[in-house]
Amino acid sequence: MNIARWLLARAQLGPDAPALLDGTRVDADYRTFAHRAGAIARALRDHHGIAPGDRVGVFMTNRTRYLECLYGIWWAGAVAVPVNAKLHGREAAWIFADAEATLAFVADHTLEALHAVADSEALPPLVDVDGPGFTRLYDSPPDPEPLACESDDLAWLFYTSGTTGRPKGVMLSHGNLTAMSLSYLADVDEAHAEDAIVYAAPMSHGAGMYNFIHVRVGARHVVPASGGFDADEVLDLGHALGNLTFFAAPTIVRRLTDAARRRGENGAGIKTIIYGGAPMYLADLEDAIAVMGQRFVEIYGQGESPMAITALARTFHAETASERGRARLASVGVAQSVVEVRVADQDGRTLPPGETGEIVVKGPTVMRGYWRNPKATADAIRDGWLFTGDLGRMDDDGFLTLTDRSKDVIISGGTNIYPREVEEALLTHPAVREVCVVGEPDPEWGENVVAYVVTAPDMDVTDAALDAHCLSSIARFKRPKRYERRDELPKSNYGKILKTVLRAEITARHHPVEG
Repeated sequence: MNIARWLLARAQLGPDAPALLDGTRVDADYRTFAHRAGAIARALRDHHGIAPGDRVGVFMTNRTRYLECLYGIWWAGAVAVPVNAKLHGREAAWIFADAEATLAFVADHTLEALHAVADSEALPPLVDVDGPGFTRLYDSPPDPEPLACESDDLAWLFYTSGTTGRPKGVMLSHGNLTAMSLSYLADVDEAHAEDAIVYAAPMSHGAGMYNFIHVRVGARHVVPASGGFDADEVLDLGHALGNLTFFAAPTIVRRLTDAARRRGENGAGIKTIIYGGAPMYLADLEDAIAVMGQRFVEIYGQGESPMAITALARTFHAETASERGRARLASVGVAQSVVEVRVADQDGRTLPPGETGEIVVKGPTVMRGYWRNPKATADAIRDGWLFTGDLGRMDDDGFLTLTDRSKDVIISGGTNIYPREVEEALLTHPAVREVCVVGEPDPEWGENVVAYVVTAPDMDVTDAALDAHCLSSIARFKRPKRYERRDELPKSNYGKILKTVLRAEITARHHPVEG
């Protein structure tokens, strides 16, 4: 089934219900939303030659037209390739080339970012959603219903960076997205027509994936006027709209808690805050509950099984009086109803409760594989089980606690940053001979990027010059926040740089031993 049929069904059941909101202003009801999606689908086919299965990029910041583009793509039977709007133009161009995108929807700074690299990068045709070329798409006679699709047909090509330094395209089918969405109702939260799903985090990632179930029930889809997260704005939207639901990284939860405390409020008007995407410190969660009450649900997932590995339901957030309750609060919950979750040893054998191993998951939310990368697919999916690369332990009641990440990913502000990408960017500077990038704890962002740099003999380079060099090839949020100069980096007998030694130094700096 084409998941865009959920929009068609809702437009038929409640055509006059408000659908797309810019802040508090209604931009479209469900009749108009579906009409625009159908018109975009027709225009994609008739004017741009988009065929079923073609990949179409979406590279822009949050806006109501983001959803119109997505549903227009699916309505036409094509595949959406949402790209993080924070990426550098070269990075986005690489993704479009790898996905063999035949068209891309862009806007404001993302259009400028691509134009800046057009002389050296191959780009697909671009449609500026803020220009007249986009609104002319509305003039096409709409296709009356979405193109028929099979459950296994590709719907969303999600690019997630890997430790090799190049992103991998996670292939998510209509069936994957349907299973993920239905699991939301069973394991995460209720959803109703009077709800308002707020896109305060990038729609290219997990926040955008929660659109489906809220389209199905006919809820309001709200893009804040800021286009992102502003704590005071969200609290104001709670008063103005009511029944807010949104996905938030732990750093966002912390900021919202601070703002609510400053304003003397308790989060009134907010129905549900779904947190995930990075580790949530127990002290921060308890503080958030103390200020705003029981409005929280936790999910654990990854791009390869989006938003659907485990969940910690609202009821468990209320059980804080006992040691057992607090232990559960520090976990990421239990397996969602559509998947099986195990903790396995290096050979894939299930470990007993309490033992730490790799988290593996199996079920209809698990990706079809990596786009044009059979080796990576075979490494990640074995006998139907997705090996997540995350380490954890399961208790006797099935609650999963994350203990570490087997990959070197740095999570800053809920966004994954992969050291290899930063290292490769820095190593192209003529003054840099060696570099090692690790994460450093930060109370605001969770982690910051730190680069240990060895310069070539008789050469030196300033932090500002290294920053400028990074910004020529990678996104601003990935660049190091701090540079450490070293004469040499610690290495094993085999010449491998020992990141564990550098991490230990950082730990000692942040938690010095008294004596």
